[in-house]
Amino acid sequence: MAGAERRRPYKQVARAQAQERTRETLLQAATEEIEKDGWKQASLESVAERAGVTKQTALRHFGSKEGLFDAVLRRTSSIVVKERAEAPIGDIPGAVANLMRHYERYGDVVTRLLPYRDAVVRVLGPNHRGSLARRAVDRGHEVHEEWVLSTFEPLLERVDEQTRQRRLAQLVAVCDVYMWKILRRDLNLSLTSAEAALVELIERLVEPDAPRPKRKSRSKPPSRAQPSVKDTR
Repeated sequence: MAGAERRRPYKQVARAQAQERTRETLLQAATEEIEKDGWKQASLESVAERAGVTKQTALRHFGSKEGLFDAVLRRTSSIVVKERAEAPIGDIPGAVANLMRHYERYGDVVTRLLPYRDAVVRVLGPNHRGSLARRAVDRGHEVHEEWVLSTFEPLLERVDEQTRQRRLAQLVAVCDVYMWKILRRDLNLSLTSAEAALVELIERLVEPDAPRPKRKSRSKPPSRAQPSVKDTR
């Protein structure tokens, strides 16, 4: 009897670990389905099949397709925040490399979600947040703006508040996923060229706010001596 009692906690721990592994497998499968076909086309059946479990197992863990994809959103957001936090503060080339790695991984998925988000806003209004696409895109905007603020604010320490706010808004726009899409997908630049283009844009944007060396006043050329005119009288 005592041996059975000792084995029971072990079985409970093993069962909990197995459930956690199944949950993680489902989350990864759902992420891959969304990346492959978009969240509209993904289904509980396709996610369960990819994960190697039944649809009922997926329902036990998440309750519904919406519950599963909400969990994917929270998981992905946590990963993105962690990855973006690795960007060096105030280092433009290093920050751009971090940003472009992120967009190479998630950019196509995000740009596919944007039309759904915009459609929800047009049809249901800007205050409706029930759509997964709306929540995903809005959370992405929040993470992006926080990243721009923490990464580039040290470069704007010498400017007044109005200029600082304007520069931050410009940096949010320049570093947006649509810039990556234009450079990499529409214009077909290589990753190296796209990174260089973005670095140049950001450097030119913050350069006017950087301290500049005083210009030396250009010395006037020496005046030529006027030739003397002899009095011929």
